[in-house]
Amino acid sequence: MFPKYLAAPIVAFVALIILPLAVSCSKRSGDEEKSTQARSATPASTSTEEKSLPKLGDLSSFRVVVAEVAAILDKGDLPGAKARIKTLEVAWDSAEAGLKPRSPADWHVVDIAIDLALEALRADHPTLAECKQKLSELLNTMDTMTGRTESTSGKVARVCLVVST
Repeated sequence: MFPKYLAAPIVAFVALIILPLAVSCSKRSGDEEKSTQARSATPASTSTEEKSLPKLGDLSSFRVVVAEVAAILDKGDLPGAKARIKTLEVAWDSAEAGLKPRSPADWHVVDIAIDLALEALRADHPTLAECKQKLSELLNTMDTMTGRTESTSGKVARVCLVVST
């Protein structure tokens, strides 16, 4: 049982020490708040630093797997491509918690492109042409999200997906 004579000092300690620390950690300082407001007032297109960094971060490890799957498909090996794309699915799913908060809209665009490629490869009767097409679209989507290319089809796909969600 908790001794009653300790209750008052513990309550005082929590009220005077712990609560102010917790509140101060969650508040922004005036200077930090002003700099945040100044940054949000500045258009993103003028910042070269923001332009050079993709919103989702580095997707190159995912792109490498997609390129490997495409190379397997170029050899006509649908079962091999289906097995290899599992690596992409597992890696993408495990990275979701780190990538999605950076740019949920961009994350969903890439996620949908991955799902379409997975569906094509896992279809009851997959066709080489359909699988290659979906992987090509996935590569274009990834390249568009990372700024590697300015693919018109990637922009159109993104607009269509954003409007439909």
